Amino acid sequence: MEKEEQSYKKSKNIVGIIQSCLILILIVLIIFIMVDISRLQGTARVINYAGLVRGATQREVKLEITENQNDELIKYLDDILNDLKYQNGQYNLVDLQDKEYHDKLQILSDYWEELKKEIKAVREVGYQNTDIVNMSEIYFKMADETVSAAENYSERIAVKIRTLELLSVLDMLCLVILIVIQTLAAMKMSVLNKLLEQRAYTDAHTGLPNKDACEVLLNNKETVAKHTACMMFDLNNLKIINDTKGHSKGDQLILNFARLLRNVIPQKDFVGRYGGDEFMVVIYNTSKTEIEDILKQLSREKDRLNSSGNNMPIDYACGWAISDADSECTIQMLLDKADYYMYENKQAYKKSKKS
Repeated sequence: MEKEEQSYKKSKNIVGIIQSCLILILIVLIIFIMVDISRLQGTARVINYAGLVRGATQREVKLEITENQNDELIKYLDDILNDLKYQNGQYNLVDLQDKEYHDKLQILSDYWEELKKEIKAVREVGYQNTDIVNMSEIYFKMADETVSAAENYSERIAVKIRTLELLSVLDMLCLVILIVIQTLAAMKMSVLNKLLEQRAYTDAHTGLPNKDACEVLLNNKETVAKHTACMMFDLNNLKIINDTKGHSKGDQLILNFARLLRNVIPQKDFVGRYGGDEFMVVIYNTSKTEIEDILKQLSREKDRLNSSGNNMPIDYACGWAISDADSECTIQMLLDKADYYMYENKQAYKKSKKS
């Protein structure tokens, strides 16, 4: 048992260390997930505005071709591109930490400046004398590539988040398994401790509570409930059996008497082996009449066993005491009274043997 307890403590410490590490890893994973989710949300806004640049530029070119100048739309596009590059505008766009995206965005921004010059030329000489249509198509492809780069970056973040989530699930699964293992080990140790405790308070020979268990009751200093009785029994002929037939027969006599007591005394009540040949009984919520009936039944069962060819006849001295409504007492006080009456009963038995 001691080795099992040491092994349990050692494994508990190891599991505790692993559990702490897993919890720390889970916290780190959750932090990374939250950061990446925040970045993913900002990326969606960047993709959205990069797409707006693509569509709005095509609209601006069409307006210029039809001689509908729109300087506000040009400024709108300038602001968005500036915010996409430097994150210092009114649209609260985030910086995508991706080289491909930044390269595409820089090319798009530079070409926008060329396109604006071409728009100015359209206003001066008409679109037929410019390359505005062709440049518009080129710009559209550049914008499309920029959006694609941002989407690829977003997908990589999404994959990273899914990976982190999977790792988090595996981490939590490991934690659950460790908790289950720890719980099962604790339950096993609890069962072993209960068995050990049961052994510590159980008389190995009779299976009844031993003297330590009796002492637990006797050390309780609280006043017992009214109508609680304590009985003491002492085998009269154990020494004779031991001297004439051997201690193994004496042990058998003790076992027979223990079984007799346990069969007659109600199961709800306490029956314990107080000493070598002494037995202690505590009966709750009883009366003098019930005690007397129990003693009569015990005597009848004893006589029945002794008359059935038993070569080790059972004989005992008994004393008992019961709490009443007029006095307060503890189990120890009841036992002392019962022990005194048992002693008187035993002395009377010895005198009758001599005479």
